[in-house]
Amino acid sequence: MDEDTAIINSNTRNQKIKTFFFNNKKILISILILIAILFMSYFAFSEYKDRKKVEISDQYNSAIVQYSKENKVVTKNTLVELINKKDSTYSPLSLYFIIDNNLIAEQSKINELFDIVINKTSLDKEIKNLIIYKKALFNADNVEENQLLDILKPIINSDSVWKSHALYLVGEYFFSKNEKQKSKDFFNQVLNIENVNQDLKREVQKRLNRDLSD
Repeated sequence: MDEDTAIINSNTRNQKIKTFFFNNKKILISILILIAILFMSYFAFSEYKDRKKVEISDQYNSAIVQYSKENKVVTKNTLVELINKKDSTYSPLSLYFIIDNNLIAEQSKINELFDIVINKTSLDKEIKNLIIYKKALFNADNVEENQLLDILKPIINSDSVWKSHALYLVGEYFFSKNEKQKSKDFFNQVLNIENVNQDLKREVQKRLNRDLSD
């Protein structure tokens, strides 16, 4: 009797499953098609991104290899174009090459390119902080106190590995302006950071002991 009941229950369950699939076959087929399209789209997009990365890499390497004083403008234009592509690797490298080789003289234009890399390019957090620090370093000799602090604010208000370097830069900035108390305050903040870079720590202590001791 129990065997008969089990067979009946099994048949009933199988029939319900068949009925469900029959009544919903259009929906199920649509779902399967959608899943297949999503998978194909994902792999197609990944392949597209890989291909674009290779193209950008080739464009950057070609510009660098072919660079000379005679084709500065061509190189500059190519690198600016790469920066505007907002690539996490080659946009920062293009900006650094422009700065290192003085391909653009206008500080405001360089700052615009910095802002594209910092604000519009998808970057690892600490890579972004490094570029912010480089922007501050680039501007340190030509900006007012509030402008320098504004650039470095995202780093100074964080636990970034670049925080000590940012504070050191501000300390040196105030020292160059002969604002010794402000300089000392920022140098002391460097020393209060745990696991601070030891070379940087020695430089700070040297500055405090030699130039800012009471």
